[in-house]
Amino acid sequence: MNTAKATFAGGCFWCTEAVFRQLQGVTAVIPGYTDGHLAEPDYESVCRGDSGHAEAIELHYQPDTISYATLLQVFFLTHDPTTLNRQGNDVGTQYRSAIYTHDDSQQQQALAFIQQLDASGDYPAAIVTEVKPASHFYPAEVYHHDYYARNQSAGYCQVVIAPKLHKLYRSAPALLKSS
Repeated sequence: MNTAKATFAGGCFWCTEAVFRQLQGVTAVIPGYTDGHLAEPDYESVCRGDSGHAEAIELHYQPDTISYATLLQVFFLTHDPTTLNRQGNDVGTQYRSAIYTHDDSQQQQALAFIQQLDASGDYPAAIVTEVKPASHFYPAEVYHHDYYARNQSAGYCQVVIAPKLHKLYRSAPALLKSS
């Protein structure tokens, strides 16, 4: 089975993890931290904003089942790429919108996709999503993994994550894993 890797930061990693776990062809989604200066970051240092890291997900996918371009579509569908260092009430550089590329093709596709989105006029402001080569990825603490599935009734999950999932279900049902 041919697999590839993608890394996205789109606010809280609980949200992005929950979204990408729903997709056919995505075989693993790991929440974690990337693009910072602190060796061995943890949730507390990242939340304080002094580690330089973004909350991100590293996902493994089957390019024969789901393309990188489709992953980009889902990424932009399920977060606000026009707000610098924030997603809703989650504010700070750790919540930045970023795409961390693993090769030249991903870099080119991400930049072209952002250029198309900006030209489309579909967003009320310019896209502020960073596109950078992937750096070291630190998996988050175990209690963050599969957070939404284990905590669906929690307030944050109901107010922030569930609407993103409903948007995905309405907008891209053909991409979803069958139950």
